[in-house]
Amino acid sequence: MRAIVTVIGKDRVGIIAGVCAMLADKGVNILDISQTVLQEYFTMIMLVDATACKTDFTELADQLQQEGEKTGLSIRIQREDIFNAMHRI
Repeated sequence: MRAIVTVIGKDRVGIIAGVCAMLADKGVNILDISQTVLQEYFTMIMLVDATACKTDFTELADQLQQEGEKTGLSIRIQREDIFNAMHRI
């Protein structure tokens, strides 16, 4: 199952490394990644494959959100089909 991960927050060293390490630890493969810094704000969107994820999807979403709260970031994950349905024009 593919999913979209978004990360937003104040820019600092190690954001990409931290999020990617957490996903790798859970068995989530990153398929594509785009990131930018808008003034002092970091934004990233990733397309991931969670087929081999060692954690239930809902639990993974909760863990990402909790990690984001601890580190001052907004980290969200959403199933690709739901993301596409919500953003269809």
